[in-house]
Amino acid sequence: MKIKKHKILLIVGGGISAYKSLDLIRILRKNNFIVKTILTKSGKEFVTPLSLTSLTQDKPYEDLFNINDESKIDHISLSRWSDLIIVVPTTANFMSKISFGKAEDLASTVILASNKDIILVPAMNIRMWMHKATQANYKKLLDYGYKFIGPTTGEMACGEYGEGKMSSPRQIYSIIKDYFKNKDLYKKKKLKALVTTGPTREYIDPIRYISNESSGKQGYEIALALSKAGVQTTLVAGPSNINPSFGLKIINVTTAEQMFKAVRKLLPVDIAICAAAVSDFKPKTKSNNKIKKNSNKLNLLNLEKNPDILEYLGKNNRYRPKFVVGFAAETEDLIKNAENKLKNKNCDLIIANDVSKKTFGFNKDFNKVVLIHTNGKKVTVPKNKKSYIASIITETILEKYLINDKSIN
Repeated sequence: MKIKKHKILLIVGGGISAYKSLDLIRILRKNNFIVKTILTKSGKEFVTPLSLTSLTQDKPYEDLFNINDESKIDHISLSRWSDLIIVVPTTANFMSKISFGKAEDLASTVILASNKDIILVPAMNIRMWMHKATQANYKKLLDYGYKFIGPTTGEMACGEYGEGKMSSPRQIYSIIKDYFKNKDLYKKKKLKALVTTGPTREYIDPIRYISNESSGKQGYEIALALSKAGVQTTLVAGPSNINPSFGLKIINVTTAEQMFKAVRKLLPVDIAICAAAVSDFKPKTKSNNKIKKNSNKLNLLNLEKNPDILEYLGKNNRYRPKFVVGFAAETEDLIKNAENKLKNKNCDLIIANDVSKKTFGFNKDFNKVVLIHTNGKKVTVPKNKKSYIASIITETILEKYLINDKSIN
């Protein structure tokens, strides 16, 4: 069965396993993929430009500054051209380089400039792979959102045996095929998702308001992960300092009422994730002028409930999304309160996170969450970057969606 033509940018790293990149290119081309290559300086010691040209029917790119190509700005045009970037093999040195965000050659610059998923395929001696420095870089790269294939355990070119052996071209192809199969499925069905994020502001007077410490980072990362997976995603964002990614549709709102109205206008959608820390209450009346210190209005602040967006989505008989996800930001009784919210709001999944901590949660780059399913299953995701947390949540949502929606199987 032929696969729709996808574009792969394959970076050939330095290492004896570089010869396997030629077999991978052959398999990809045979299965209707378009492949362009970047040949690193060390990769050139193992693979020739002529070999790559023969297999891809296109020249390999080698230099960051090339007078014949720089009019195209290769490190930008290549990253935008590709649907996926793969580094085969990924050496310990290359892992170290990109973990520090270096951009000292074409390969590392393309990766830093990319807005696509990047798959790293490690290959190195067992001692190099298990070294604390390499493992620290591995964890850091996972936090940044890089994906890994391997390494596997086996006999190496150096004669030693253990973990560090590069995955076979067939294994790599199988994972790439599944990656695009799911992505094509979401695009074919034109799946739509909405994500709410950030705080809301409920004004008491023109300059004072009720709000919270939410930065909007977690919801933003989830929206970005869904978008990268091929889901048409709209982010409804309360006031925050997040810098939106190119191509992600964002609707900016301020109050809970505005967020509620924006969400209603976006319906129907297939998936809804309510990550926003919406203010539960708002003043019944807003003063048209700044309230003075000596005002008798200071003695009484009448509050009323804001619309419950998550409950509206979960219990909407007409336009209920096929998969509704809520967040339970709690300071005590985390699991109990989250389970109650899962049931009371009629969600399909609840994400419980403790916002009482100083090192993760609200207004931090890190988070720690528990995914609670309707069948009682709980999955704890340890403290990690919010981008990594988002990738786990997104994979869980899409996997569950595929199971629940029989029409797309």
